[in-house]
Amino acid sequence: MSARLPIFPLGTVLFPGLVLPLHIFEERYRTLVNNLVGLPDDTPREFGVVAIQSGWEVAPAGGTGPGSASVSLHEVGCTAEVRQVTELADGGFDLVTVGRRRFRIIDVDQDAAPYLTADVEWLPEPDGPDEVAELLTPRVTAVFRQYLGLIRPEAAEITEQLPDDPTVLSHLVAATAALTITDRQRLLAIDGTADRLRAELRLLNREAALLRQVRAVPVPLAELAVPPSPN
Repeated sequence: MSARLPIFPLGTVLFPGLVLPLHIFEERYRTLVNNLVGLPDDTPREFGVVAIQSGWEVAPAGGTGPGSASVSLHEVGCTAEVRQVTELADGGFDLVTVGRRRFRIIDVDQDAAPYLTADVEWLPEPDGPDEVAELLTPRVTAVFRQYLGLIRPEAAEITEQLPDDPTVLSHLVAATAALTITDRQRLLAIDGTADRLRAELRLLNREAALLRQVRAVPVPLAELAVPPSPN
């Protein structure tokens, strides 16, 4: 099944269930928020968050339309459902959003609205117990706890609160580990929870080995190109 979504390019990857606060200051995204707020109460107020492959999330000075910023997007994204809107004195907004469901972009339209819109197809999500994922969950939890201990020795309290649900855990690990956008994007695109957990085991073991060797938290080079201010 396909749908049409407003698209919000960002220098990060959003996962289902994860909280994403946003500060909205560009005029095109103020329009997007106003359009969402104006929807009927029983309509989900959601837009698509897609990680930027190349380019910048903020339009250059003087740019007025969605095409004014040269940006290339990844194919798979996640919707952000607006849970809280705070209107600011300057006309901007502070939002609290939560990742909801994954999608794949079919076609991007730069002309239908002041912001990007896209035809998307929804990606499958687990609809029942997965025995393999259940077996992998304690292994991923244990490795993730060791990994967090290496990068944040004070994280003992956090590790006690890790979820038991395999899918929720897989999204939390993907969003929390110090991975590159490319690694996170690959994890978001994986449909099966068991496959995502297997991939995370490999990544966590790789990152833990690097941390033990260099005894410092690495900064992925891909992250250094991301502008500091979200839209």
